Amino acid sequence: MERNLKNVLVISFGFLLLFTAYGGLQSLQSSLNSEEGLGVASLSVLYAALILSSMFLPPILIKKLGCKWTIAISMCCYIAFSLGNFYASWYTLIPTSVILGLGGAPLWSAKCTYLTIAGTSYAEKAGKNAKDIINQYFGVFFLVFQSSGIWGNLISSLILSQSSTKVDVSEEDLECCGAYNCLTDTTNTTGSTKPSNSLIYTLLGVYTASGVLAVSLVIIFLDQIKSDQAETEKEKLETPSFWSTFLATFRHLKDKRQCLLIPLTIYSGLEQGFLSGDYTKVYVTCALGIQYVGYVMICFAAVNSLCSLLFGKISQFTGRKLLFALATVTNTACMIALLLWKPHPKQLAVFFVFPALWGLADAVWQTQTNGLYGILFEKHREAAFANYRLWESLGFVIAFGYSTVLQAYIKLYILLSVLVLSMVSYGAVEYLEAKSSPGTPTATKKKMEDLTPRKHIC
Repeated sequence: MERNLKNVLVISFGFLLLFTAYGGLQSLQSSLNSEEGLGVASLSVLYAALILSSMFLPPILIKKLGCKWTIAISMCCYIAFSLGNFYASWYTLIPTSVILGLGGAPLWSAKCTYLTIAGTSYAEKAGKNAKDIINQYFGVFFLVFQSSGIWGNLISSLILSQSSTKVDVSEEDLECCGAYNCLTDTTNTTGSTKPSNSLIYTLLGVYTASGVLAVSLVIIFLDQIKSDQAETEKEKLETPSFWSTFLATFRHLKDKRQCLLIPLTIYSGLEQGFLSGDYTKVYVTCALGIQYVGYVMICFAAVNSLCSLLFGKISQFTGRKLLFALATVTNTACMIALLLWKPHPKQLAVFFVFPALWGLADAVWQTQTNGLYGILFEKHREAAFANYRLWESLGFVIAFGYSTVLQAYIKLYILLSVLVLSMVSYGAVEYLEAKSSPGTPTATKKKMEDLTPRKHIC
């Protein structure tokens, strides 16, 4: 096998193993560690640490350690979070959430850097276009990585469904489920009955082992980048000073279009946080039990992945405006329905309809917003995507931060309000673009074709 392709597969399966554990664990936090809102508080702290990490750590660690060891050490931060869940308390989960958040940005940056260098290296040897090879490598990576949401949630559901403490929820208890949920954990017997410790430890043991296997795979099989390639990358990292890179993120806010995209970017974090932090708890766990959370999130992950690929392909024909309209209508319909719906175990199929539709809308928010940033700020992509990570992470922090303070219906109204504001500001961006560069639809379509197929852009 060609060595560079082998390294791409090593990174891809390493991330698959790592995020199989983390993705499944994140979906369960609001239900598994619901006492005093510990689970969602830990996620809020995690994303706050990720914001700080994105601003400071990636260039420093990649420069000092190289890509391979930055990836390996950052993966260990994720394992720490799994270990913190074995004895979940404010003294274990909050510190390990900070550790994971600090390791998150270097992990993704080092992965992006490694795949870019590997693609460029192979293209030079083979006499091919570097951009084409890099796109192929990223395609392989996301093909493998995207399935992690399915496997992680499947593992949790299969293990937690072994619980013998199945409790039938009464009609009285069901009154506390849904948009007008009770802000207590003791009212609903289904929601408050946790699986046995042995099942929880088994699940956490599998997740921890998956993380350890990911680190081992990278350490043993991932080749170190050649010294000349690494030096080239270091030079790229050294070109802007540390503080100039940091300040460039905020200097980019002088661009009107960037400011107008802030509501849309924050909304992306808010809507994802609502599904994984609130829908899983006050609808699924409350009415069905925690063992169904994984199955519901599998539905979301599968539809999201398929639609990300689909929308990336068809956006060049439909244009991004139509896709944004589709996502807006879909999300709005879901929110209105969630405000009106009283979840009941007899309506099992409905519990899966919402995450499926949410996954369809989220696929648009991810692919098209990423693509929009790449098109609008082609000359300042580093600062633009730093802003993207910053504001989306802030959306996650807010969503998880007020999760235990507000009832679900208030959060849904907040989501609706932010969505409306997002579409108004997005419309203003499109107006400014049409005004400044009329008559260039072909170039815009071409850029969208290049930029939107991938859900994540470095």
